[in-house]
Amino acid sequence: MKQYSKQFSLTALSAAILCGLSVSAHAAEADEEAVLEEVVVSASRLKGTATAVLEERKQQAFVADIMGAEQISRSGDSDAAAALRRVTGLTLVDGKFIYVRGLGERYSSTQLNNSAVPSPDPTRSVLPLDLFPSGIIESLSVQKSYSPSMPASFGGGNVDIRLKSIPDQFVFDVSGQLGYNTNNFDDGLEYNGGSDDWYGVDDGTREIPRPILDVYQSGQSLDDLTPEQSRALALSLNRDYDPKSAKVDPNTKFTATLGNSFESDKWRYGFLSSLSYDNKHVVADEYQGQGFLIGENSTTMIRGYDQVLSTEHTVKTSGMVTVGVEYDKAHKIDYTALILRDTEDKISDRLGIDQNNNTSDNKRVRSYDVRYEERELIVNQLKGMHTFDWLNYAGFDWKYSIGRSNRYAPGNMETRFIVTDANEDGFYDTVNESALTNATTAARYTFQDLDDEVENYGFNFTLPIMLDGVDVELKSGADFISKERSATNRRFDINTRAFSDVDLNGNELNTILSDDVLTNASLTQPILNDTTVSGDDYKSAQKVDAYYFEADFFFNNTWRITGGLRWEDFRQVSVPLDPFTGGLASSIDYDELDQLAFREDDVYSALALTYVQSDETQWRLSYGETVVRPDLREISDATYIDPLTEYPVGGTPGLRTTQIKNYDFRWENYFDTGENFSFGVFYKDMVDPIESVQSPAQDGPPLVRIANAEDGYVAGVEFEYLKDFAFLGGFWQDVFMTGNVTLSDSEINMDRQAIVEQTGVSAAVTNTTRRMTGHSKYVVNMQLGYDAPSGQHASTLIYNVFGERIIIPGIEGQEDWMEQPFHSLDFNYTYFPDFNSSLKFKVTNILGAKSEIESAGTLTRSKEKGTEFSIEYKYQF
Repeated sequence: MKQYSKQFSLTALSAAILCGLSVSAHAAEADEEAVLEEVVVSASRLKGTATAVLEERKQQAFVADIMGAEQISRSGDSDAAAALRRVTGLTLVDGKFIYVRGLGERYSSTQLNNSAVPSPDPTRSVLPLDLFPSGIIESLSVQKSYSPSMPASFGGGNVDIRLKSIPDQFVFDVSGQLGYNTNNFDDGLEYNGGSDDWYGVDDGTREIPRPILDVYQSGQSLDDLTPEQSRALALSLNRDYDPKSAKVDPNTKFTATLGNSFESDKWRYGFLSSLSYDNKHVVADEYQGQGFLIGENSTTMIRGYDQVLSTEHTVKTSGMVTVGVEYDKAHKIDYTALILRDTEDKISDRLGIDQNNNTSDNKRVRSYDVRYEERELIVNQLKGMHTFDWLNYAGFDWKYSIGRSNRYAPGNMETRFIVTDANEDGFYDTVNESALTNATTAARYTFQDLDDEVENYGFNFTLPIMLDGVDVELKSGADFISKERSATNRRFDINTRAFSDVDLNGNELNTILSDDVLTNASLTQPILNDTTVSGDDYKSAQKVDAYYFEADFFFNNTWRITGGLRWEDFRQVSVPLDPFTGGLASSIDYDELDQLAFREDDVYSALALTYVQSDETQWRLSYGETVVRPDLREISDATYIDPLTEYPVGGTPGLRTTQIKNYDFRWENYFDTGENFSFGVFYKDMVDPIESVQSPAQDGPPLVRIANAEDGYVAGVEFEYLKDFAFLGGFWQDVFMTGNVTLSDSEINMDRQAIVEQTGVSAAVTNTTRRMTGHSKYVVNMQLGYDAPSGQHASTLIYNVFGERIIIPGIEGQEDWMEQPFHSLDFNYTYFPDFNSSLKFKVTNILGAKSEIESAGTLTRSKEKGTEFSIEYKYQF
């Protein structure tokens, strides 16, 4: 159970602050799925898996890439994030987030069935796509050139996850999977968690103790307590997090789908339901450098961990139900309910050094930490699609979507020990020569809770007009989005300097500070130090009202001109709160309140020209004006830990919107054989791009802040192809190759003094002109597939690599931290023994590649991924 008190209503807060920002009349955006009918291409599995959705892409007025369910299944990807890295120009970050055309996740937007949904991740501005299992996805659409029917917050592109809908006939299938990672052959780590960890729910073991919660709810700080009062709270605290060696269980996965449809006269109705459960363990050796001494010819780590053993346990569960009714093939209403849960439980045991404890002093720092979080997304969507034959087959579509997400991170903790006296071999005995550090920060506990809610509704009206030699389609609509977020964070440390007579020797926190020790210890000061600060709690809200008009002209089936305008009224507010009073954070001056609220309204245009040279070839050219606005978390003073770098990140009130001009050109070829080829060029000109900078660290990792650069651009070319080898005859006529390549570059210009003035912290940026954070100069995807003539065998070899990209911009002369290319090679083989069943064998990361980050050739971060084997059996009734 979550125990954080909601000190006042988020809805009331939003209404109170936003009341001064006028709200336009409500309407909502178009549902484009009504315009695009499903196109089924009759072909062999060879062509069908890669070309079934090409017809939709071909008919789009604006540049888009689409991946269908069969293609996702063919590549063997388990979730939407992994599948999207196969799309031209897309890269995957941290296994969750997609970068489109080398632009960071803040430059891409994500929708679910063409509707906005909330994110349960406080560290990113977009939805973590690993939440969505591939089994519930019908297709993934990535629109890369802007159209007025889309949100104006558009940078690299828009990703739309389209869920499976009601089937045409009875569907019932079940599948089970077993897997193992080569890293798991050796023992991993575990700790005493909860009894419900197997299905990803904390049973209360990790939650904040009631006595400590009562103190916070009374408006007090733990620092206000007497030593005896602090002792009582320390006794209520769970200290049993000590790591121990354990065998690692195999990975397991189970899915089931049931659906059907029925017809009665002019009526058709049906349903589709799906359940999935995925339980996975990964053991890894890691390297986590933090501070480095830069010499003339070498770089030496002076703070960090060079020996890290971690074990991560993830549990993903999902459930989806869709019901719908259709009348006379002209009126259709669908309702979808979706719940997704993802729990990550990671324990790390680390050995390293800092400025005061290193091998020259015959000392080492040992630290172990537990990071546990539950992420949940619940979405309810209702949409209608109507066609009126008496009005020249005009269409009216509407949608209503409400989603709630939550991130619950109870009882995360980290503790430090000092290890001394290495033996002759340089080995440090972490069991017998270890002592809990004598410091005010011997161990740190954090308890976090975040709630997001997004409401999105709208409509779309389409009117086709047939004239002599000209087909015209007029489209108009509106879109309304309301977001609300509430975040709380409680953080406190164990102070071992409070004791005057406690023996700190040992390697287990729960033993050194047992209940008996705490009860009988002599105290000179409180045991718990409150490190919760003003701004750790915040509430925020956002509203977008939009109306648009779009016209599509098709002349003699040869020239197509599409364009339009979109007007958006955007309002946003973020209020840092004092965690002890629930009021406005003490760090906020009332004269600066105008920085907490932000409003802008503007008109955004787009124009696309298509020349259909023949049935096989067409040329596209488009232009669009868009923005990228700072997210709710990025304008808050609150800090959070980035999971990729493990650095604290803080927002910046007063961030400016990024203005973008988007240019796209693409040449496409579609052949009767199913083969295809395309070549594209893109350019994005940006003013005030939002970027990451960092402030020098005093002790521990540096603070990363969000700031505006002066200007920047991204430019590149894209190639995509599908080619078979039928011309070679024999075995080769059943082999095909498909893939894509993106080559690009980017540049931003920064002003050091402007950044200092904006963020309020020192930001000694090394390179004021550099590539954008997260940008890769190249992305390569290749698939080599084989389909046996008998239809019983199918195999695919899949390769993916991205170029190095900036993860942390360098400061004080240190070069940028660059994530190194990750060469991913996977293999899938599927055997179809009969019409109803299949057996799939999959190997991922065959090359055993590691995730690595370097700075000027020096390793700063690394993590083993291992090679994973799995076998899956699926039966369709």
